[in-house]
Amino acid sequence: MVQCFLILENGTIAEGTGFGFEKTVYGEVVFNTGMCGYQESLTDPSYKGQILIMSHPIIGNYGISSKFQESPRVQVTGYVVREACKDASPMYGHESLDDYLKKNSIPGISELDTRSLIIGIRERGVLRGAIAFDEDPQEVLEKVRSTPYPSDRNLVAEVSTKEVLRYKKAGAKKVALIDCGVKGNIVNELKKRFEVIQVPYDTPASFFRGEDIDGVFLSNGPGDPAHPEIMSTTVRTIRELKNDYPIFGICLGNQLLALACGGKTYKMKFGHRGVNQPVKHNGRVYITSQNHGYAVDAESLDGTGFVADHINVNDGTVDGMRHTELPIFSVQYHPEASAGPKDTTFLFDDFAKLLETVE
Repeated sequence: MVQCFLILENGTIAEGTGFGFEKTVYGEVVFNTGMCGYQESLTDPSYKGQILIMSHPIIGNYGISSKFQESPRVQVTGYVVREACKDASPMYGHESLDDYLKKNSIPGISELDTRSLIIGIRERGVLRGAIAFDEDPQEVLEKVRSTPYPSDRNLVAEVSTKEVLRYKKAGAKKVALIDCGVKGNIVNELKKRFEVIQVPYDTPASFFRGEDIDGVFLSNGPGDPAHPEIMSTTVRTIRELKNDYPIFGICLGNQLLALACGGKTYKMKFGHRGVNQPVKHNGRVYITSQNHGYAVDAESLDGTGFVADHINVNDGTVDGMRHTELPIFSVQYHPEASAGPKDTTFLFDDFAKLLETVE
């Protein structure tokens, strides 16, 4: 059997059992606390550049289904689980996790103490790491320590659509979706309510003004929202459009709106990735799905016109905001992901109502 290791920049070297596609990969090591939805996590573009650890002890006990794809391919760089189920239930599909990762050229490692690894990340913060097959762990460790963080790259450019996509809906309002790595279920929720034009992340403001649109939607996506290439394209476009159209943002979209209006963002110690994050809004607590490693700096919102009206109950971070003068609002979590299970899908309806009331 080929040797397989998970290697972290702090010197942790954990030997396990390799599965999926056998190759050595490097990335930022993060964790997800969800008990199910592993296929949705694997295909979420917000995980681009990351090696994902699942906290649930057994993953892959149900088969792969095309219904649960959030994008056309697996987006994680590598996958770490306590136990990879070899005999998946065919209730959703017959393809196993192992075969699915092989088909997508993604390596996995199992038979590790994932609980200990996650506790270490919670204590120290996210780390660079590698999944290595049949290589000297010490040599790989040196490479890990010299490898740039994935967020140094423009990850959004790697997952955004490369062409304009149009989804017609007769008689509906027209919404431009700025795709920074949008999840499939977000597109589905928008298509239920609007005619949608999905555009690349770096589309200039002039395009929107020539399309007779009614509103703008800002998607989720990977990486640092304040990356120079994002600031000079997406954030610049939002800044130029914010006075002209109603805008709704989700996840990265929340952070981009803050930056466009003069706010700041920061990298969190280990982020929020899971399906059970409690968020307080208008006196009620909602259970939400989240996947982000950056957050909006609450103090930086002073003078931007935004007020934080969704607050994470666990750590007090900004989980949503609304503009006090413009028809703009956003959330850090994923209302399309059915964590509640349908608690916060009303936000898409709120956006639809907003378009009806704004001339």
